[in-house]
Amino acid sequence: MAGPGEQDKLSDEWGLDPASSGTSTPVTQTAEDGMGAEWAAMLEADNAEAGAADRVLNQDEIDSLLGFDPNAGGGAELTGVQALINSALVSYERLPMLEIVFDRLVRLATTSLRNFTSDNVEVALDSISSVRFGDYLNSIPLPAILSVIKAEEWENYGLLTVDSSLIYSMIDVLLGGRRVGGQIRVEGRPYTTIEMALARRMIEVILEDTHRAFEPVTEVNFRVERLETNPRFAAISRPANAAILIELRIEMDDRGGKIEILLPYATIEPIREQLLQMYMGEKFGRDPIWEGHLATEIFAADVEVDAILHEMDLPLSRVLSMQPGDTVMFDRTPSDPIGLRCGDVDLTEAIMGHIGNHVSVRVSRPLNAPKVTMAAFEAIDENKQEGR
Repeated sequence: MAGPGEQDKLSDEWGLDPASSGTSTPVTQTAEDGMGAEWAAMLEADNAEAGAADRVLNQDEIDSLLGFDPNAGGGAELTGVQALINSALVSYERLPMLEIVFDRLVRLATTSLRNFTSDNVEVALDSISSVRFGDYLNSIPLPAILSVIKAEEWENYGLLTVDSSLIYSMIDVLLGGRRVGGQIRVEGRPYTTIEMALARRMIEVILEDTHRAFEPVTEVNFRVERLETNPRFAAISRPANAAILIELRIEMDDRGGKIEILLPYATIEPIREQLLQMYMGEKFGRDPIWEGHLATEIFAADVEVDAILHEMDLPLSRVLSMQPGDTVMFDRTPSDPIGLRCGDVDLTEAIMGHIGNHVSVRVSRPLNAPKVTMAAFEAIDENKQEGR
């Protein structure tokens, strides 16, 4: 136990009066108030930190973190987790000719469907985007007709999806139904044989226009392989594979629907070089302007031509033993022709002579025909295209 002296020191430190019997002096009360305020501030800071750690995110913050924006259009830039998920996809903007092809399809389909339905039909291109094949199959609103189409020249497949509202609108137009405004309600029943036949005829019209739209770029024919109503039976690619999705909206007065054309990247790979063009005709056939420019520059180029008097084979031992003053005899006469050579290419033959103090040659026959012609390059290009 502490002695009396030590107790007095402790009393002085805590602000206590030894003579008092448990009553606090003003100094003691002030010290207690200061310590209480300090403890209260520490507790408030801890509670604030705990509250910040346990704060619940609202829906807007969650959507921003995951990259989902319900108000953004199809062309909006992806952010957050959604951007990481889709980072492996190739944007269709790297294939600028593709948009030109489907703009042409819109114009052709507008005319063809007007002739097909004898009604006022408007076709519009909603969007062109990159999707994963599995995600697209899961997002198809049912019921719908999925047409598996085959690109015969590309030896691969694509999908053409017609939604139910367009199918029933087209059937009403073709069979003389009443002009019912708004969305047409579909009963939970399978499509009839007549409905499937009319939908197939409309799909064939769209595919014929697609063939004509691709005609300036490449020759390809699209054929209906089969019609499906269950997306599981329309799996033409792996779920993780990337594909191009083209959405077309077809309006007939106050009714209509959507057609979606899906082409996997593996399908359009044979014409990837053509789709990379910035404008039509960039790499098709010969360009006479560049050919004329190249020919002009070649004609103006300076080349070095060697006149070969004679060539003979000598043993290496004799060549190594040559000394200044040795004579090498050439089996040639002044009237024998000499060769003219440019680099490693033999051009023609000539007769040697002189003009004044200069040695000269006179070409004695036409130039040799080139071994590689433009036809050879064209044959190489054709073989490459057939190999694809």
